[in-house]
Amino acid sequence: MFLENTVNHKEQFGWIEVICGSMFSGKTEELIRRLRRAQFARQKVEIFKPAIDVRYDDEKVVSHDDNEIRSTPVPAAANIPILADGCDVVGIDEAQFFDDEIVTICNDLANKGIRVIVAGLDMDFKGNPFGPMPNLMATAEYVTKVHAVCTRTGNLAQYSYRKAKSDDLVLLGENQEYEPLSRAAYYKATMREKIKQIHINDAEELSPNEKQSDV
Repeated sequence: MFLENTVNHKEQFGWIEVICGSMFSGKTEELIRRLRRAQFARQKVEIFKPAIDVRYDDEKVVSHDDNEIRSTPVPAAANIPILADGCDVVGIDEAQFFDDEIVTICNDLANKGIRVIVAGLDMDFKGNPFGPMPNLMATAEYVTKVHAVCTRTGNLAQYSYRKAKSDDLVLLGENQEYEPLSRAAYYKATMREKIKQIHINDAEELSPNEKQSDV
């Protein structure tokens, strides 16, 4: 459980918390939990999400467990500071979809005394650091990495394996398009895909006569 640790109450600066992990790891669930605690404490809270994320609701932040909280969709990170004016706490979901300016904005908000809670995928479907997340994690005071359960081994999962046939970096989806995998399961799955692609490429390179002779 995350607990805020403020010792010197005279210090007016805020801080940044990052909640990261794979698909289906409970990132949004944890974000909503922290934001609701702040609301119960009668703090002024504003929540933002990228406008492109319309999987569950156009405006609300919704977890896979159907917990939800009101939010403001924004097309770019630059919209957040104006809308967050006068807030005690700012929550940001799916931060990996924002541009790199989100890092500067989160730090500026924290420097103004605002608690900033950010949730997002730390890796894309290829297993590479995702968008601004590495820099957010580096500048945050608190980083919480949550894990899903691997659908193939039952071990902790940290990779988001894409089942859908698409190479687009951004592909919104749920369990029809993605599944959480452990390191071992992800490595095996990607190796199988590479071998399969090699066979497909080899078959395409065969001339019509070679294909006929193989038959």
